[in-house]
Amino acid sequence: MNIAIIGGGAAGFFSAITAKENYPNAKITIFEKSQKLLSKVKISGGGRCNVTNSCSSIGQLCKAYPRGGKKLKKAFHQFNTSHTVEWFESRGVPLFAQDDNRIFPVSQSSQTIIDCFLQETKRLNIEIELGVGIKNIKSINDRLGLGFINQKLPTRIFDKVIVATGGSPKRQGLAWLEALGHKVEEPVPSLFTFNMPTEEVTRLMGLVVDNVLVNIQGTKLRSDGPLLITHWGMSGPAVLKLSAFGARILYEMDYDFNVQINWVNETNNDLVINRLKAIVQEHPKKILANIRPYALPERLWLFLLKKREISEKKTWGELGKKSLNKLVSVLTNDVYTVKGKTTFKEEFVTCGGVSLDSIDLNTMQSKVCNNLYFAGEVMDIDAITGGYNFQAAWTTGFLAGKLH
Repeated sequence: MNIAIIGGGAAGFFSAITAKENYPNAKITIFEKSQKLLSKVKISGGGRCNVTNSCSSIGQLCKAYPRGGKKLKKAFHQFNTSHTVEWFESRGVPLFAQDDNRIFPVSQSSQTIIDCFLQETKRLNIEIELGVGIKNIKSINDRLGLGFINQKLPTRIFDKVIVATGGSPKRQGLAWLEALGHKVEEPVPSLFTFNMPTEEVTRLMGLVVDNVLVNIQGTKLRSDGPLLITHWGMSGPAVLKLSAFGARILYEMDYDFNVQINWVNETNNDLVINRLKAIVQEHPKKILANIRPYALPERLWLFLLKKREISEKKTWGELGKKSLNKLVSVLTNDVYTVKGKTTFKEEFVTCGGVSLDSIDLNTMQSKVCNNLYFAGEVMDIDAITGGYNFQAAWTTGFLAGKLH
């Protein structure tokens, strides 16, 4: 059997290795259009490679995927986060979980993961061809012909083909798959940070607030978690989660919207006002600058006071009803204008790709083209940060590599 894998990234390598282990006598070739293998693995997790997440509940795991989650439920029963850990550790790559559940190699280097894949492909005699881009796929008597971008190369015939080309930022990058009859969901960016060019809050760059509630005005989009203030705007898990779940909506808004921040993650305003009144009673002579409600970071608290034009030198006892209401409002409903987005680190993630309606998710086989399979981000599957995007690559690569 002659098998082609299109794409030398995480999903491509995983499906190639799985295919060879299932079909030891097959000839397997990975085609990579660039001169670099596993480039996304290299930069992921700040060069440490966040291979998966220690989330063991499949129900919880599915919730990390704005697109594809529910449909991957069966697939995760076959290959999930615990299988991933076992897979790498059995191949000599010890892993560890951080407090935030993200799992990394003990070496703290993505090169360890890359070396593991390269060693496995060498051990299994999987061929790798670099600088070879695929132009089209044609069905020829129940086999598949690959046409190459370099027209000097003749068409090559394969029994099975796995497409693992990763996410495409533009629809035209998926035209060759659409031409075969696959439905394509328009690709738009996911996982990005918010630009706030007109907001003074950026002066607090580097500040992290541990547990905020963020929502987008005029939508039902909301998320919570840590928020990071940057020199261009806002980032951190709360914002990235929102950008993933709101990818299409925010794209349609042209990344021009207002974001509401609840700095204390408390939606019941009565509880907030009671908390402030308690401070007034207990510390009437203390100045506002010295007592921070909800243990807010000092720089943020002083910034919010200034924003509401309340002097930090005032004592708590001097606050009237009007000032207390102003404080409740800025703590629970602080509004900022977002104009544009920035890619999160170098990790470009797309929402969109080959529609899951065109794929049998039990086998990852195309519903419109026999013997053609898919793995990874080329499909309309994407996740929040935390190792989930790689987990989808391993799971779909594992199923595609069975070639059922």
